[in-house]
Amino acid sequence: MSWLWAIIVGLVLGVLARAILPGRQNIPLWLTAIFGIIGSVIGNAVASGIGVGDTAGIDWIRHLLQLAGAVLIVALGTPLYAKIRGGSRRTA
Repeated sequence: MSWLWAIIVGLVLGVLARAILPGRQNIPLWLTAIFGIIGSVIGNAVASGIGVGDTAGIDWIRHLLQLAGAVLIVALGTPLYAKIRGGSRRTA
């Protein structure tokens, strides 16, 4: 069940990251989910590193760090994906 939860959270974080970033990100939905999962893992690691990984109640700081990690990974991964795929596929 934890893998399914990681995919769902990754997809939500990836979609939110794409919405936050300016411009259009030409990456498929599956890659958005993977970037979101990676960002979530990075955010969890940072939260644990600064001592806010597990607090009483809702872990708002951890969730914000997860979102920030997803934004960072989507921002870095989108041009990399475009370069691997042979340039950005722009459509009107």
